[in-house]
Order: sequence, then C-alpha cells, then structure tokens
Amino acid sequence: MLAVGRSLLTKPKLLMLDEPSLGLAPNLEREIFRTIENINRESGMAVLLVEQNAHLALAVAHRGYVLETGNIILEGPAADLRANPDVQKAYLGEASAA
Repeated sequence: MLAVGRSLLTKPKLLMLDEPSLGLAPNLEREIFRTIENINRESGMAVLLVEQNAHLALAVAHRGYVLETGNIILEGPAADLRANPDVQKAYLGEASAA
C-alpha cells in the first residue's frame, strides 16, 4: 500500500498493479479494490491490473483478458467475461446455466 501511495505522488498516467490482493484479509481486499476503482474514476488514470481473484478484478475492470499458460484465450468487456459460462465455471466457481 505504501508503494502505491508513493507512486501516486508523481501523478502518473498509468498505474500498474500486480496482485494487489495477495495475502490480504477479505475486508482489506475489498477496500483496496474500492480505492483502485476510485483512483480510476476520479482521476481518469488508467490502471493495468494483474489479478488472480477474478471476482474482484472483473468487478472493477472495464476490459479483461483471460490468460492460460501465457496465452490470451478470451478478451473483451468485463461484463461480457463475467457473463461467459466458461469464465463462470473455470474462474468464478459458478455452475454454468443449463
């Protein structure tokens, strides 16, 4: 969190975050992602987020990419990825609708 705060002092055009939820308690994860969303919305700063927690990432993302073994297998608007039955089953832990 300190590194993110220090980086924001320089007023960058792009904020790159790699696994910001790693090792955090669930309440703190949600707070970090609310903060990321606020930074993007209020400052217009672009945010590149690499995150394994698909629920959190797709909740704040405008666009997403799904990688498997280093290859992009799906991409598109976050809402479309959240609605995709394959993404739901493989990454969101939800049964696909029959």
